[in-house]
Amino acid sequence: MIRLQQINLMRGGKRLLEEASFVIHQGQKIGLTGANGCGKSTLFALIRGDISADAGDVGIPKNLRIAHMAQEVLALDRPAVDYVLDGDVELRRIQQAIADAEARHDDNALAIHHAALESHNGYSAKSRAEQLLHGLGFSQDQMESSVRSFSGGWRVRLNLAQTLMCPSDLLLLDEPTNHLDMDAIIWLESWLKQYPGMLLLISHDRDFLDGVVDQVAHIERQTLTMYRGNYTAFERTRAERLALQQSSYEKQQKQKAHLDDFIRRFRAKATKAKQAQSRLKALDRLEEIAPAHVDSPFTFTLPEPERFSDPLLMIRKGEMGYAGAPILKKVSLGLHPGSCIGLLGQNGAGKSTLMKTLADQLPLLAGDRVEGEHLKIGYFAQHQLESLDLDATPVLHIQRLTKTAREQEIRDFLGGFGFHGEKALEVVKGFSGGEQARLALAIVAWQKPNLLLLDEPTNHLDLEMRHALTMALQGYTGAMVLISHDRNLLRNTTDELYLVSDGKMEPFDDDLDAYATWLSQQRRSASLRGTSDQVTTDSVAGSSARDRKEQKRLEAALRAKLRPYRQRVEKLEQTLEKCHASLSEVEQSLHDPSLYTDDGKEQLKILLERQTALKQQSQQLEDEWMEACEALEMAESQVS
Repeated sequence: MIRLQQINLMRGGKRLLEEASFVIHQGQKIGLTGANGCGKSTLFALIRGDISADAGDVGIPKNLRIAHMAQEVLALDRPAVDYVLDGDVELRRIQQAIADAEARHDDNALAIHHAALESHNGYSAKSRAEQLLHGLGFSQDQMESSVRSFSGGWRVRLNLAQTLMCPSDLLLLDEPTNHLDMDAIIWLESWLKQYPGMLLLISHDRDFLDGVVDQVAHIERQTLTMYRGNYTAFERTRAERLALQQSSYEKQQKQKAHLDDFIRRFRAKATKAKQAQSRLKALDRLEEIAPAHVDSPFTFTLPEPERFSDPLLMIRKGEMGYAGAPILKKVSLGLHPGSCIGLLGQNGAGKSTLMKTLADQLPLLAGDRVEGEHLKIGYFAQHQLESLDLDATPVLHIQRLTKTAREQEIRDFLGGFGFHGEKALEVVKGFSGGEQARLALAIVAWQKPNLLLLDEPTNHLDLEMRHALTMALQGYTGAMVLISHDRNLLRNTTDELYLVSDGKMEPFDDDLDAYATWLSQQRRSASLRGTSDQVTTDSVAGSSARDRKEQKRLEAALRAKLRPYRQRVEKLEQTLEKCHASLSEVEQSLHDPSLYTDDGKEQLKILLERQTALKQQSQQLEDEWMEACEALEMAESQVS
């Protein structure tokens, strides 16, 4: 058990914590949240013993084993698997003792040390280290590569694997999902659920926090407050408290109205029943938690694109990649105003290659690319931060794009991204990674694109900025293609999912929970292939011609049983779209000033009655569509 009582912490003359107290019991998993600079990492340093409290008592057992991630990785020539094994200091001590005893030919000591190795589970250590590396995305060949050969992001993964390898009673993890793709994040979430010790976790990934922690310690205005439950429970509890304040309540109602309108519009164009159901549930959840962020320092909207074309961009039978090395083949995709697409797929499958090709930074190797007359692309790449001018200010970055823009207009715009007052006039060189990411997003937004291409936009962003980005993307009227390991962002901003895998891009008609299952199956298949060259994915699923024929028969029977349900959903969607189109025409007609004269009274009456009838019909159709979706989902579960 760890106990902190009445702790005061100051750094650089700034008070971070005042009379903070909390207790961590064995097996508890706590998420530590709060704005950047509030003292989360400083609290970690206090628990590790790197600093002392200015006041209060810190009760940490003397023999408590603490594991935490190092911030840097040296460019070593050691193989990756050996670097991970170095995390188990006691293992290395025993192995060194065995080597010394062998050199002395001391059989007695040798027997003692081998017994210690067995007691420490040392004989399975390399296998466990390889499992950690595999879970974090390393291939078998990479495990023997030197640490020096890996890029910075992969070295961070090595640090994480080394930390998890270390036997510990308390695990301190500060942003462990940085530089991880969704596959690795889902694996890490599963690993941490099984971790038997105490866990203190800092993360900006709300889905990850929800899946791991059972309490939240929130730092706000130098006060540390404990909340029971996961991160969503924390948001709801905090929202209830904040909603008691009148100003917060008013802002909450505006946010709720925005979400209600978004949900209504989404229902009208949803085309995939099961995914639609999952999305609507996520939106309802977002509506509940939104008030927890009413005091967020970030609120911005994406400017309305000036002009549209429909379609904005078409790719037909595209072959994508690099000269002589195609990665994706036969890619066909149409992007229209309002398209909101999320790309799924394992690391290296070709998602970023697809995005670069859409952005016209890579030419098509084959196929057709047709651009709309008014296409204007806003592209946020994974390495967008590298394009920033470190000696320029945020204001100057925007002024270079629009020389006629007034400085006050620019500063008002940048304020939504957290660059208030003099911050907008500071040079980028001194900015944190999160601040640079916010500026890069602001630059893309300022240009009013009608097609947004976002490749991991949440890297370096904290929870509040991620929430603000989610809300802004929901109100965006252009088309969007999104790659993100943030499942919450994908759930709440995309209407369609596409899977990039095995050199293809195909619609993924299920939700993100099903994608997690797919990833797990892929990992098991890869493990089986590594065990035996004779085992393939086809053999796992039934590789004989007879099995394949039977599988096709069963799939055909399944489609036949579900066809009436799907036809019902599709028919209602088509009727609903026609109803909305008619309603839009009527409401457009109601803008005619002549209707509000004496001569136009009769026509006005007819239009108002028509408007009322269409609204009632629309509501009835939406209810029927929801019921049809639920019936389809139930039928699918019964059949499967």
